[in-house]
Amino acid sequence: MSEHSQDAVEPVTDHDHDTSWSANLEQPVHADDEGLVRSQAETAIDRTEPGNHVNLVTHADHGHPETFLFGHLDAAYGDDIEVEYVKQCGCGGHVTRVHIQ
Repeated sequence: MSEHSQDAVEPVTDHDHDTSWSANLEQPVHADDEGLVRSQAETAIDRTEPGNHVNLVTHADHGHPETFLFGHLDAAYGDDIEVEYVKQCGCGGHVTRVHIQ
């Protein structure tokens, strides 16, 4: 598993979102770096205003997000978020919806 410096990777977003949106975490750079996916998922959540949701679209190489992401988000945010698995994309990636309380 490779570890990428956050500085060397394009940020998942550069502004706060006061509407629901999708964060693309299935770029080639995400394929071999679960740490990057978790870090950028946190950034996406932190940049989403309460009352909205962010769809985290994760790379197929990591498998179902329940195995590497759900527990991490629960530990980091607890009751401040609600995590909902949406579906597997046709490309093999996965969509997880995170509602910001």
